[in-house]
This record gives sequence, C-alpha cells and structure tokens, in this order.
Amino acid sequence: MTPQALFVLIAWLPLTFALFVYFPPRKAIIVSFIAGLLFLPQRTGIALPLIPDYAGMVATCYGILLGILFFDFGSFTRFKPGWLDLPMLIWCICPFFSSMTNELGAYDGLNASLTQTTSWGLPYILGRLYLNNLAGLKELALTIVKGGIIYVPLCLFEIRMSPQLHYYIYGYYAHSSGVTQAIRGGSWRPSVFMSHGLVLAMWMMVAALIALWLWQSKTISNIWGIKIKWLVTTLMVTLLLIKSVGAYIYFIIGVIIIFSSKWLRNSLILLVLIFSINYYLLINLTNNFDGTGLVNWASQNFNQERAQSLEFRLDNEVKLKEKAHQNPIFGWGGWGRNRIYQVNWDGELQDTSVTDSYWIIIYGINGLVGLISFVSCLLLPVVCFAFWRYPAKTWFNPHVAPAAVLAVSLALFMLDSLLNVTYNPTFPLISGGITGLVMKKPEQIKSLKTIRSKLKTTSLIPQTKNQTPS
Repeated sequence: MTPQALFVLIAWLPLTFALFVYFPPRKAIIVSFIAGLLFLPQRTGIALPLIPDYAGMVATCYGILLGILFFDFGSFTRFKPGWLDLPMLIWCICPFFSSMTNELGAYDGLNASLTQTTSWGLPYILGRLYLNNLAGLKELALTIVKGGIIYVPLCLFEIRMSPQLHYYIYGYYAHSSGVTQAIRGGSWRPSVFMSHGLVLAMWMMVAALIALWLWQSKTISNIWGIKIKWLVTTLMVTLLLIKSVGAYIYFIIGVIIIFSSKWLRNSLILLVLIFSINYYLLINLTNNFDGTGLVNWASQNFNQERAQSLEFRLDNEVKLKEKAHQNPIFGWGGWGRNRIYQVNWDGELQDTSVTDSYWIIIYGINGLVGLISFVSCLLLPVVCFAFWRYPAKTWFNPHVAPAAVLAVSLALFMLDSLLNVTYNPTFPLISGGITGLVMKKPEQIKSLKTIRSKLKTTSLIPQTKNQTPS
C-alpha cells in the first residue's frame, strides 16, 4: 500500500459523506458508487476488527451508509422485504453454513458472511431502497454511460501506452501480474483503475449497450451538450479497440435482445439466453458437458490461441468439479479448500488449479446452495421484469428503456460468470433496483402515440406573450 493510495482511500469517506450535503440521497449514492468504482485504488485497504476491511467499494458503501444515517435515516424504515429478496439473503448467509459444515468455526463463518454481505448485500439493499422505480434506474443508466464516456480517453491512453495509469497514480499495478496479461492482438488491453482488463471490457460493453438503447429509444438526445449518436459511436469504437472477444459477443447478444423487443415485440431471445445459462450449468453439474464442440467452434471462428485458452479453462473446471462434488451442498468453505493440490518434487503441497469461471468458484466454496442463490439473484429479477411487469412491447418507451437495458445487462453479466470472474458491484446494485421495481405494481407509462399527440396539440395552442409553456 502506497501513501497516495492510502490517502485517497481515507479521503473517500468524507468525500462520499459530502455528496449527501449537496445532492439528494439517490443522486449522492449513484455518483459516489460509480466514481468509487472508476477511480479507487485496487488491492489496498485498512484492516478493521469484526467487520470487513475498509477497502475499495467497501469504503464507498461505508461512506454511503454513513450519509444515509445522517441525512435519510427514514429510508430504512420504508424497506419492506419480499419473496424476491430471499435469493440475496441466502447468498449472503450461506458462507456461514459452508464454514460450519467444514468445521471451520462460527467466527470464520460469520466473517465470511459479513464479507459477502458487504460486497453483494449492501449494493443490493441500496438498489432496493433508492432505485426501485423507473426514474431511479434511468438515473443509474445515465450515470453508467457518463462513467463510460469519462473512461474513453483513459482507455485510449492505455491502449497506446500500456496499462500504467494505476501505477502512475497509486505507485503499483492494479493486478498482481502487472502488464504480463495485457497484450491482445498486437496492442495493449487497458484496465485503467479496475482490477483487470476483463472487468474493464465488461464495464465498457455495458456502457456502450446502454448508450445505444437510450439513443434508439429517444430517451435522451445529448449528454453534456454532445449529441448522443456521437457518444454511442465513440463508446463502440473504444470497445472495439479494447480487443476483448467476450465483450464483443456479449454486446452483440445484448443488441439482438433489445432490438428484437422492438421488432418482434417479445422477449423470446432473452428467454433463450436465460434457459441456455441454466442448461449449461445443469449439464456441467451432472457431468454431461463435453467442451470439445465449443473449443472447435472457437478455433474456427477466432484463432488457435483463444481456443487453447478456452480448452485450458474447461479442463481445469473438470478437476474443480470433481473436488466440488465431494461437498455438493454447502461446498468446502474458504481458505482455498475448494482447489486442487498435488505434492511437488520437494514433497510440498502445491496448488495446481486455475479458477477462471465465477460459477465454479462459487460451487466449490458455497456448494449448490450458493450457486443456485447466486444465479437467482441475477436472473430472477430479469425474468420477473420481462415476463411479469414490463413486457418487451414496452421496452422502446423512453420511460421503460433504461430499466430494460439494465435488466439485459444483468443477464449478460451472468453469462460472463460462466467463463470469467468480473465482479462489479454495479450489478448487485442493478439487481436490487430491478427487484424493487418488479415488487411494485407497474408504473403508469404513456405510449409514444399519446406523447406525440399531446406535443402536437400543445404546439397548436397559441400563446400570449406572458404565457408560460407547460
């Protein structure tokens, strides 16, 4: 930990608190949350007794909680839990049972559950409390796009000069491997102030997808005085230059889903995606998955290097699944007990496993209970949004469009969790917001025809000099 990283981390708490002085609680929460995600240092923190360490986005959540306690304490009294909150509750407490069933002790279990609650539960609760309506989700979507725009020049700098900004500002690299994993296709893959290039690629993909849909749905026309179409083009070009094949695929899938809602007036493709994710997990858990076809497809459509990387991941997953199957309900708990160890030539146990996929890590540590609750936290709100409260025929409406594209982004993050570990606290924040939205009756939204008709009618009414337009 460098002095400058420590200084920024300590200063972040009063800065977050100050936002509540100048802005309404919802705006203060969204701005501090996205700003912390984009600029706080990685791999640094302050150890605290009994509660999770003051580090990264945990520091942001602590600052936000302090601001709510002082400026909007009544929001906690307005919280009404419902059945859709159950998956997140299970996801937050299952580490305790994982520790207890592996005889790691109640203290270890309590600490693991508190850590999970801070990383996932707190962003989720903030979303439930403050983003549980269409206006709140629109504000979040706009802030994500603005965050993506701010990151564009930083990404372009690192694409040219290598991922050095975290090193320049904080004195060390964001990822323990430095820049050794940052070369892709003859150029550098940026990470800026995020933990890894894959996390950044996922963030820029989401920002570009949201901006595209807000433009097409005519939700906004400009940001900071710049026409939205130029900002969309800039974000898409930057995404292309990042050279992340996974982000390309997710973006294309997202585009197909949201535009099919406009053309086909249904959520069939989103349903296919959700079914495919669950089917993939099912055949993996039952040992009926053969990755040969997937590796061959990657080799034919991309290159041999990508295919070998995918094959390496799948081979490691097979070994990790065999270990996880030995403790299938609550998993092995923490401390690397879910990993594969072999005796090396010195007679010492050596960790030989490589964990690239989020789902296999969860299954190994927290078992089926953890995995099912994790998947439900991300996909159940999307299903309720698309097939219960706001069907696809409403997604092109400017009032619903931001929430719709955020829901699609949540499903895409779950898809990415089948292959990578790209944790981003924005996604539990989105999950909480959409859960709160669908737990209420659908909001009254005016059709586009009604809006245009009123605009035409209003424009035909002659106004006197002293009349104020409505």
